[in-house]
Amino acid sequence: MNTKSKQALASAVLGLGIIAIDQAIKVAVKTGMYLHQSIRVTDWFQILFTENDGMAFGMEVFNKWFLTSFRIVAVAFLVWYICRQIKRGMDWGYLICMTMITAGAAGNIFDCMFYGMIFNNPPAPIIAELVPWGTGYGQLMLGRVVDMFYFPLVEWDWPASLPYIGGEHFIFFSPIFNFADASISCGVIALILFYNQKVLR
Repeated sequence: MNTKSKQALASAVLGLGIIAIDQAIKVAVKTGMYLHQSIRVTDWFQILFTENDGMAFGMEVFNKWFLTSFRIVAVAFLVWYICRQIKRGMDWGYLICMTMITAGAAGNIFDCMFYGMIFNNPPAPIIAELVPWGTGYGQLMLGRVVDMFYFPLVEWDWPASLPYIGGEHFIFFSPIFNFADASISCGVIALILFYNQKVLR
C-alpha cells in the first residue's frame, strides 16, 4: 500500500471513528438523561444535557435550514479538498487536522439531519426515547444538536462599583459543547499553531 492509499485509509478510519464516538456519547446522553439534567463529575466539570439549534458551543446566529445546508456543503467541500490534497501529497499532521474538522462538522450534521425524526421531546424529568422514523419532535434537517460537556473552571461576582457588569455573576468557561465541537476546535487550533502558512492550493 502506497502513502496515498495509507493516508486515504487513515483519514477515513479517523473520521468515522470521531463520528462514531460523538454519536455514541450523544445517544447515551439523550436516552439516559432528561433535558438540563446535570451530573457533577468534579467542581470544574459537569455533564450537562442541553440542546441547541445553532453553531458550535451553543451559538445561535443563522436560520436552521441555512445552517444545516451550509454545514452539508462545507463538509462536502472539505472531503473534496482532503482527497485532492492526498493526491497531491499531504503532510500527515495537516491531514489529521483537516479530518478532525471535517468529522466534527459531520457529527453535528447528523444531529440536525435526523434527531428530529427519530427522537421524541418529552418535558423534564422524562427521558427522551427513540421513536419510529418521522414521528419525532421535528422535521428532516431541523433536529437539535446535543451538547453535554460543561467546564465552569472559575466563577466570581463582579464588584458592584463596575459599570455595566457590576454585580453580575461570571463563569469561565461557560459554553457547553460536545465531542464534535471539541474535534473541530482541536483541529483548528492545531492548524493555527503548526500550519498557519499553508493555504488552499
